Parts: sequence; structure tokens; C-alpha cells
Amino acid sequence: MVEVNEAEVRDMARRLVADVPPDQVDQFEFRGAQFDRGLALVQFPEGLGGLGLSSRRLQTVVDAELRAAGVTYHDLNINPIGIGMGAPVVLTYASDEQKQRLLRPMYTGEEVWCQLFSEPGSGSDVAGLSSRAIRDGDEWIVNGQKVWTTLAHVSRWGMLVARTDPDQPKHKGLTYFLLDMESEGVDVRPLHQITGEAEFNEIFLTDVRISHDRVFGEVGNGWAAAVTTLMNERVALGGGVPKKGSGSIGDLVQLWNEQRGSLDPVTHDVMRDRVAGLWMRAEALRLTNWRARDASKSGNPGPEGSVTKLMSAEMNQLIYETCMDLLGADGMVYEAGYERKRPTGLRGPGIHPRYAFLRSRANTIEGGTSEVMRNILGERILGLPGDVRVDKEISWADVPRN
Repeated sequence: MVEVNEAEVRDMARRLVADVPPDQVDQFEFRGAQFDRGLALVQFPEGLGGLGLSSRRLQTVVDAELRAAGVTYHDLNINPIGIGMGAPVVLTYASDEQKQRLLRPMYTGEEVWCQLFSEPGSGSDVAGLSSRAIRDGDEWIVNGQKVWTTLAHVSRWGMLVARTDPDQPKHKGLTYFLLDMESEGVDVRPLHQITGEAEFNEIFLTDVRISHDRVFGEVGNGWAAAVTTLMNERVALGGGVPKKGSGSIGDLVQLWNEQRGSLDPVTHDVMRDRVAGLWMRAEALRLTNWRARDASKSGNPGPEGSVTKLMSAEMNQLIYETCMDLLGADGMVYEAGYERKRPTGLRGPGIHPRYAFLRSRANTIEGGTSEVMRNILGERILGLPGDVRVDKEISWADVPRN
């Protein structure tokens, strides 16, 4: 089969905008049409939101054409966990029937997804989780607690990893489930962050029943599906290719233009150099991500996603720290009003810099801490000796715990 080229993809995106004007239809209709025409995830098979391309490269062309046409829908605001992490897992591990059922409403945002991995006793060490799933005929009964679950309060589906064989080593006794968040026994409670919002949640699972046909992959081999999720999560968090000068660096440049006239000469020159240096770093990261996407193949990413996640998280913090320095004492006044609410999506760039500064503190923790990212970079990319892991080969049940 001959793949479509860049010019053809560009023409397809323009015809989508002409046939389904985004200013005349709602989000669900427009993104549904985008999915049906194969322009949602071009590397996915035809009929499942894609064009069956061997690379994700031409998705950048689609995204650029839609931005130029004024399309404002963004995966981050609509269904960040589902589109960025859930879709690859569904494509890799779900049945054909499940793919047809789940992918389209995931992309349109009609059904939001969340990720149920971290627990109070296992965050960076996800494989050490203790939530239990016990087989009961054609169902599994799940008990346990999850934490830091983004947008669980508006989610229909959850990607759940639970321990099904505690006598196996921690990576081998896990199973990956698709959880209906409306199931009896699922209790979602808010976790308010430093911003005042509660996009995160803690989840209590009490005798929750999950049908066996909602196991993704093989029983006891859930770690493979979990790694697929985590690798895609890191690409979703750090692998974007925004328009030049946009995103968080665009926020900084805009604030610099507003504030520079009020700075004394010495502070002006110091801050100018900081802003220019960060702009160059942001552009280098953008071009690195562009090159990575251009070279990427269809399928799931490898450890290289950890590099861009590490770089983007730490740079994001530096950018908004610089915003606070530009604001001076005014940076201590939180213009967002510290509203304690539960958002229905994640905020992107173009938000209050004070809010963005507070929210950015989580960037080096969520999706894998910077320390974990450096371990992955050292071990799996540079080939350095790994950390000592004394619990890797012994039964999970035999690992001492507090």
C-alpha cells in the first residue's frame, strides 16, 4: 500500500475544515469527523482514527493546518490521559470490538479516561503496588487505593493495574484492567493542589467487580501494558511540537514585553539575557521533538520519551520562575483568586503566570520524577550500570514493608 504524502495530508486537513467548519459545529462533531477521516492519529490503522502511516510525522502537518484554521480544540483540554496514553494501550492490547467501541468517543472527549497506577505506598516504584484483584468466575474483585489520579472525577474509563499474584516478583504478578469508573464500589475524592484546584483525586476501590473480558493483555503480564502507558505518557508530557514561540515560552516573552519598560537598567539587562537564553532552549527542545517525531515509527515509543519529558519539565519550571522574577513583589498576588474547584480539563499555556508557576512545581514529579527519568536515561540509553534492586527477583509477598 502506498502511503499518502505531506501534500495529500495537508489537503485532507483543509477539506475537513471546509466540510465541517469548526466555528459552526461543536467539539464532538468536529473531532468525530477528524477521527472518521483518519486525521486524529495518522499512525493508527484506517477506520480507527488514522491513515495507517508508518510514522507520526505527518500528524504535525494536520495539527498545524487545524491551528491555522482557528481550531482551538486541544487534546490537553479534552482528554489528556485517554488520547496521550489510553489510545496506544487500546490499540496494542484491546480486542477489535473494544477498539471500535472505545477509540472514537475517547478522541472526541465524549468519554474521558484516567490512569489508576500510583498508590500511597508506591509512586515512583509503580510495580510495588498493593491493590489486589481476585478472580471470581468471569469477573475480578478489586480492592485497594489509588492516588494522584488526574481527572478521575469526570472520567468514564480508568486504566487500572492491580496485583493478581502476590507470590510472584513484583513485576510479574500484575494485571492490567479497563475499569468502568461508574462501577459500584468506586469512590473518587478530590486532592486539592497548591493552585487551589483539584485536578488530582484519590480513589478507593471496595469489592469492585470487573468483567474478565476487560483485561488488557495477559493475566499476570500487566507490567508490559503499564510500560506502554508510561512511555506514551512521557511523550505526551514532553514530546509536543508547538508553533514556534508559543507555549510556556510565549507566556514569558509576552510578560517580558509588558514588564521590561518598568525595570531599572541593570535588572533589564540581566532579565533580557535570561529570557533570551530560555527562548533558545525552548526552541532547541521544540526542534528536538520535531526531529524525534519526524524519525518516529508507528507503534509505541521507547525510553527516548524520558529525555524530552525531563527537559520540558525542568525548563517549564525555569520559565515560570523567570516570570515570577519579572513580576517582582506583584508575583505574590494570586490573581486567579485561589478558587477551590474541580476542573474538567487541564489548562494549557496562556494562563495566569502565577497559577502556571504554582502548577509547574508538579512537572518534575508527575509522569515520573526527574530522578527516575535520569535513571532511565542512564541505564537504557547510555548503557550505564543500573541501580541495585534487591527486591526484583523475590516474591512481592516476601518484601519487607513498614
